Amino acid sequence: MGYKHTQVEILEGALAVAFDEGLSRLSFGRVAAHLGTSDRIVVYYFPSKDALIGAVLTALAGRLQATLAPTLTSPAADHLALVRIAWPTLAHRDADPVFALFFEALGLAASGREPYRTVVRTFVDGWIEWTSGCLTGATARRRAEAEATVAVLDGLLLLRQLAGPDAADRAARQFGVTTSDSRRRS
Repeated sequence: MGYKHTQVEILEGALAVAFDEGLSRLSFGRVAAHLGTSDRIVVYYFPSKDALIGAVLTALAGRLQATLAPTLTSPAADHLALVRIAWPTLAHRDADPVFALFFEALGLAASGREPYRTVVRTFVDGWIEWTSGCLTGATARRRAEAEATVAVLDGLLLLRQLAGPDAADRAARQFGVTTSDSRRRS
């Protein structure tokens, strides 16, 4: 029997396919073809398409958190302060493909398609929970501020995807966000 890919390699291959072709075209066959292996190897590690999609979205969430973590060194007072800290890091062309996949997943979830509807809800809840840890105050207040943070950042990121970096930076300035760093890197 030939070389078997590890679960990590299969996941990296699935991410590559998702970035190249989109989440809606992600399949065992496409991942296997990308890696030059049998789709049975993919199924061995990810027994259902739901499991594969869940792993891809979890990996995307991990990448976003790893990208943001170094900028969030101390808790922010409120959602606007957190947006001001996070936006220059998120408003970068290297992050655009990640958010393109995220918004594709949101669209598939909003249309009621499974597993996206279930997986994306879990993803968003996890993102809000993680963000609440970057804020000060009582638990309920941190949760509400985290929801506001996610709403503002997602809105700005969607605007960046659809109308371009300049439009998103203009909107971010309305929140008092300095965009010079993000403009240099975009």
